[in-house]
Amino acid sequence: MPERLKHIEKMLMEMSTGNFFYRVERSVKNDNVEALVVVLNMMAEEIQEAMVHQGYVQAHGTIKHIVQMSFILDDKGHIQATNQRTCSILSTLYSEIIEKPFAVFLDESSKVKWQNTWKTLKQKGIYENSVELAFKTKSNLVVPSVCYITTFKVEHSEPKKTLITVVHHSNDRDRLEKELKRSVTKSKKKKGSKNSLPKKPKIRLSFEDIKKLRKGRDIIINNLEKDFPSLKDFALQIGTNEFKLKYGFKELYGTSVYRFLKNERLRKSKMLVQYSDLHIKTIAHMIGFKSVPHFSRSFKKRYGFTPSALRKKSI
Repeated sequence: MPERLKHIEKMLMEMSTGNFFYRVERSVKNDNVEALVVVLNMMAEEIQEAMVHQGYVQAHGTIKHIVQMSFILDDKGHIQATNQRTCSILSTLYSEIIEKPFAVFLDESSKVKWQNTWKTLKQKGIYENSVELAFKTKSNLVVPSVCYITTFKVEHSEPKKTLITVVHHSNDRDRLEKELKRSVTKSKKKKGSKNSLPKKPKIRLSFEDIKKLRKGRDIIINNLEKDFPSLKDFALQIGTNEFKLKYGFKELYGTSVYRFLKNERLRKSKMLVQYSDLHIKTIAHMIGFKSVPHFSRSFKKRYGFTPSALRKKSI
């Protein structure tokens, strides 16, 4: 009991300083402390997601991802270099990270996943992919992360190295992967190219517009289980028109209204599957899906595995 409370205390301290990417690892116990862990993990994820959404407001370049940690591995899978933020997140000195196997800093389930990924990586000449891994800090907090992995060579004669970029994604995973791959593989077009077209001037959203759109976002999040009205009716409900609703939502949150609704439903369901003991059918109905098969298909398409598979993995 004291050890579990110690982990909760540590996470609360991290949250008080603005770090919302930590999670407390679940246990097999079914008591008040475990209930507190569930609530704390869900709250941290909600706050983290809400903070990312604020970054969309009138941004010149829409935020797609936030880099948390970076690692460069040698051909044996040992860490050759990392960034300073990694030391802060893992609560570990730089000297204790360098030359250590990358797997040392993962939780048990992620170690198995990493071993399989490493085998595939070694067999291929060039490797680019993403994988979800969970890191373990010195204080036994968990940092669930999306890792983008790519291989490279400094010189032809040298063994290939591996770059791992740990990102918190602020939009759907497919879009994140496309953006990351584009940044590595696609060269920028030269200025003055014939293919380049003048950009249309952006419509600026007023403070009142933003308030109405945020009100609409809150309505969506608090009514995920209900049937969503037409865009015209929803726009009237929050005091704007359909054009401003569609344009403003894209500007403010980086996606369309319906995609935002679907993403929020799936994100909420993922938390409930991971951090609660509710039945899968109950979760499906709670977040607005009429049938469990439809829910399972959408969930697998988004996260790569079914709700029941994630539940088993979390346990």
